[in-house]
Amino acid sequence: MLLNTFFLALREIRRNVLRSFLTILGIVIGVSAVIVMVTIGGGATAQVTDQIASLGSNLLMIRVGQHMGPGQSSTAPSFDLDDAHALYREIPAITAVAPSSSQKVTAVYGNANWSTTTTGVDNGFFSVRNWTVQSGRQFLDSELRSGKAVCVVGATVVKELFGQQDPMDAKIRLGNFSCQVIGVLEAKGQSTFGSDQDDLVLVPLRTFQRRISGNQDISLIQVSVAEGRSTDKAKSDIEFLLRERRHISGSENDNFQVRDMKEITKMLTGTTQILTTLLGAVAAVSLLVGGIGIMNIMLVSVTERTREIGIRLAIGALEREVLLQFLVEAVVLSSFGGLIGILFALAASIGLASLLKIPFIFNPGIMVIAFLFSAAVGVIFGFFPARKAARLNPIDALRHE
Repeated sequence: MLLNTFFLALREIRRNVLRSFLTILGIVIGVSAVIVMVTIGGGATAQVTDQIASLGSNLLMIRVGQHMGPGQSSTAPSFDLDDAHALYREIPAITAVAPSSSQKVTAVYGNANWSTTTTGVDNGFFSVRNWTVQSGRQFLDSELRSGKAVCVVGATVVKELFGQQDPMDAKIRLGNFSCQVIGVLEAKGQSTFGSDQDDLVLVPLRTFQRRISGNQDISLIQVSVAEGRSTDKAKSDIEFLLRERRHISGSENDNFQVRDMKEITKMLTGTTQILTTLLGAVAAVSLLVGGIGIMNIMLVSVTERTREIGIRLAIGALEREVLLQFLVEAVVLSSFGGLIGILFALAASIGLASLLKIPFIFNPGIMVIAFLFSAAVGVIFGFFPARKAARLNPIDALRHE
């Protein structure tokens, strides 16, 4: 009986193809919008997570100064190399330490020049930041100790200064001194915060201190915590040790900050997930609009087929059979709309992900939910017209013109 009712529903849909298509258009748009919003939101969340993970594994960033409000400034003393060595020596959870200082400098090669960030580091920087040298090599220990004029450049600097030329062994001028290019970093692209990670030049820390900054200050210490060790515990140990080394009493506030990248990841992914949920909820409203459209058309169909319904009731059809017929028609219409919406959503999601340069993440769960929701819309909004048809008086229905 149910199969026969399904075929009757298909026959009625084919009889008015254009009207049926316009009826399910709201469902198609609603399902597509929900799936696209959730898929793009999921891709954006994954991109944020991957980009922050690319900064380094279990990364803690230690900066000088407190978080200050507008118009306030910090006069806290800078770190030095002894602070970095003490962290590595006295906190077992730390596997690598990367002290660094940075400054904006104009890099010059031939007739090309480019304003970039020059950072003084040691080889701990590469392991802490999970950054490999694509061509060339890292710094030698002798170069780090002597402060030799050598550098490793990022992909953006290579593009702006050298174009298609090979930068290896070339000499570039950074401010008032020249250094030899010994390596090129692997490209990482734009960070989550909008900055170009590849726009940098790395030099030995001693070289930076002697040739660029003119002092021994270190503005940033990045540390990598061992896998399986608590970053929260490591953070509290770092704070305790630095308070002791910087002679901060118990009643005084810290004059430094320790930021856990996992906290930033959690905050940013939480924000994108909330936005995705809100956009998905707004898009779901169009499903309700589509359901109202189905109910409207089904009411029109009941009016048009009043005599047919009367004949069926007169020759012995039960009320539940008439109810089932119209209910199945509504569910078939909304289900077709859901299937077409899923196909449109897949195509739109792939296109938008490529356009926005975010990963496309196939989420079968949201597609199943969207389809079931569209079928439920058919049941809910198709029930009232179906009940109206089933409760028609056969005699009055047969008299209907």
